[in-house]
Amino acid sequence: MTPFPDPGRATAVPARGSEVLNVALVVPLQGPAGIFGPSCETCATLAAEEVNAAGGVLGRELNLVPVDGGAPPAVVAAELDALVSAGAVDAVTGWHISAVREAVAPRIRGRVPYAYTALYEGGEQRPGLFLTGETPDLQLGPSLSWFAEAAGVRRWTIVGDDYVWPRRSAQVATEHLRRIGGTVCDEMYVPLGTEDFARVLRRVEASGCDAVLMLLIGNDAVEFNRAFCALGLDREILRFSSLIEENVLLASGPENTRGLLTSAGYFEDLATASGLDFAAAHAHRFGPDAPVLNSLGESCYEGVRLLTELMRRAGSPEVPAMTAVAEGLAYESPRGTVEVHGRHLRQQVFLAVADGVAWDVVQQL
Repeated sequence: MTPFPDPGRATAVPARGSEVLNVALVVPLQGPAGIFGPSCETCATLAAEEVNAAGGVLGRELNLVPVDGGAPPAVVAAELDALVSAGAVDAVTGWHISAVREAVAPRIRGRVPYAYTALYEGGEQRPGLFLTGETPDLQLGPSLSWFAEAAGVRRWTIVGDDYVWPRRSAQVATEHLRRIGGTVCDEMYVPLGTEDFARVLRRVEASGCDAVLMLLIGNDAVEFNRAFCALGLDREILRFSSLIEENVLLASGPENTRGLLTSAGYFEDLATASGLDFAAAHAHRFGPDAPVLNSLGESCYEGVRLLTELMRRAGSPEVPAMTAVAEGLAYESPRGTVEVHGRHLRQQVFLAVADGVAWDVVQQL
């Protein structure tokens, strides 16, 4: 399997030969989302090794080709276009932000299957795309309803990074809150890579909200959490993010996670048989110093598995054949039983509250 490059270095040359199936693994190795990269790498590697141990894909060895999804979206799209055009990769998968997907999908143009693994804003229907991540109808809306019903939280301020996923998710949240009698007190967006949240937090404090909907990525969420608690806002205001995981908790520090909640299809501490088996396999393969397991990393395992299951069912790695057999495909994964509908993976979603630097899963949504 091709080793992963350091950020900024050229992608390694894919393996050659008719007995190898090359899959571009697009994960962030730099920037605000770079904090997720190591977990994404190990989980995808585990999936590929399991596939190869079981005989590969249609008799071919699966080989991951790393692409830095933390580079500017146009750069990532150009690199993947070149790889696909040269016949150097047979498929694309990985966790990367929606701004990257929006640049990549038109350049790939359905020439190879593309399993996008990040939770996202919903609505993607372009040819060749298969989506494993949570969508607002399964994750964001039910979470906001839980806050209203269980905690009486109806007044929200939205703080997000300034790109497609936060803005579209905020629209979904606003519409859902309107239906359940909630209110958006304020809404603001910051550039990716923001470290100074002083102005934002002044507006949060003045908004009169009960909770903050955090639509921030990686290190941006870390900096927000630290600044939020330094002002003591965690004593009165809850925080919820649909994109926050164990790496962000660790980096934020246990003193900065009080009143922080999330929802996801997978948690390392979710005590299901399939989840525990996955955690044990990851620990056995990568040892005690491995990156922490989390929903984002596990999604990359899911992307490799979904591509493999579709190719095996279709008997082909070609997009038309895979699309023709996708509807209703079901299999067991670390997320339990998952099933494809409308080229999206339908799955259970769970709500969790931060307990220091771990998640306490409180219920299924």
